[in-house]
Amino acid sequence: MTTTTQTPTTPAQPADLHAPVIDWFTEHARDLPWRRPEAGAWGVMVSEFMLQQTPVSRVLPVYEEWLARWPRPADLAAESPGEAVRAWGRLGYPRRALRLHAAASAIVERHGGDVPRDHHQLLALPGVGEYTASAVASFAYGQRHAVLDTNVRRVFARAVSGTEFPPNATTAAERRLARMLLPEDEKTASRWAAATMELGALLCTARNPRCDGCPIASVCAWRRAGCPPHQGKPRRVQTYAGTDRQVRGKLLAVLRTSPVPVPAAVLDRVWHDREQRARALAGLVADGLAERTPDGRYRLPGTR
Repeated sequence: MTTTTQTPTTPAQPADLHAPVIDWFTEHARDLPWRRPEAGAWGVMVSEFMLQQTPVSRVLPVYEEWLARWPRPADLAAESPGEAVRAWGRLGYPRRALRLHAAASAIVERHGGDVPRDHHQLLALPGVGEYTASAVASFAYGQRHAVLDTNVRRVFARAVSGTEFPPNATTAAERRLARMLLPEDEKTASRWAAATMELGALLCTARNPRCDGCPIASVCAWRRAGCPPHQGKPRRVQTYAGTDRQVRGKLLAVLRTSPVPVPAAVLDRVWHDREQRARALAGLVADGLAERTPDGRYRLPGTR
């Protein structure tokens, strides 16, 4: 990253940003399977569920296996939710697997097995929030929607607002800015959504941004202000080791790899702290990620 002490002048306008970012994306976009035409809307939806808080490198192999096994929503809906959790593997945040299974079932029941095009219908699916609905409508169907993930928010914070990082949670002001920056043409807007996401993932990263290769470095408000450091609340740092989340993951790994229900005594060996282990197991059951059989064993939901 190269800093500059140049004083900011006129803020960057949408027209200053669209063409350079989209042209850069055309040349540098990664060839990802969910961006290919054959992925379809279902492939896009699966990728959006998997990519939440998970890097592309970890998603790719699971995504390929998932689409090979369940190429349509109906294929997934026909399986038990436990099989979705099993196939989720080590992607983390396994409740996403349950939500994707529930979304697939709703797509079959409400839309004849086809992922709906309408934003409101997408938003009504289980587990689909504003971001996912907008991403599917934009990336799968070429519609004009503001798609605000962490990468896009960081690009807008720096290039337009002149701050190193966006707020911890998405604000109404950010949504207004994103809508203001959207190109009017639907196809261009869809391309812009994908391009800004890629720019944040590859160049405008949280650490060590590669400003020298950025197509909008010359008009970036943060860079022109001298790259001032973050002044807001400290960035949240997620911990994992020793947390209930780690214990849940260890318990779920045993259930995922077992073809039959697992005795409680086997799960007892997973973690040394009895109280924490019991709390984590109860949490898995409460979240629908595991279920207790009548004889006191444990299994993935809906499996035998």
